[in-house]
Amino acid sequence: MMPDSFPTPSSSRPWPVPGTPLLPRLELEPTMSRDGIFDGAWWPRSNHVLAELPDLITALGAHFGRIVRVGLDTTAWDGVPRSLAANGLTIRINWFAGSDATISVTRGFQDHFLLLVVPPGTNPATAASAMAGASATGNHTPAAELLLG
Repeated sequence: MMPDSFPTPSSSRPWPVPGTPLLPRLELEPTMSRDGIFDGAWWPRSNHVLAELPDLITALGAHFGRIVRVGLDTTAWDGVPRSLAANGLTIRINWFAGSDATISVTRGFQDHFLLLVVPPGTNPATAASAMAGASATGNHTPAAELLLG
């Protein structure tokens, strides 16, 4: 499985057409070996969890299967509910403090995936580098270091 990528200013891929849905900017570790700290990275366009999370859950569902729970730091997001609807399912949202640079995604019973969250306003080159590092097989670089660029 190849990682999902997003266009950068230097890429030859086109930018989305105005008025069309935007795909989540998501990169996943290609082997899904679960040998590193992160299983991939996500670069949301805003801090509005209700606008960003449903599309991420839909995209991850295509790769991981049914998502049942998401864990995130409420200080990094605006208006975090206890649950939300995505893919016709109700997804529970767990709150934790201390790491606005990660999001935990759970499928099934206690099967967790950890994604690096690149802050919305990050420079595209820095975001691309952080996402590549977090989605590399066997990654062991901490979030803070990946986000330095």
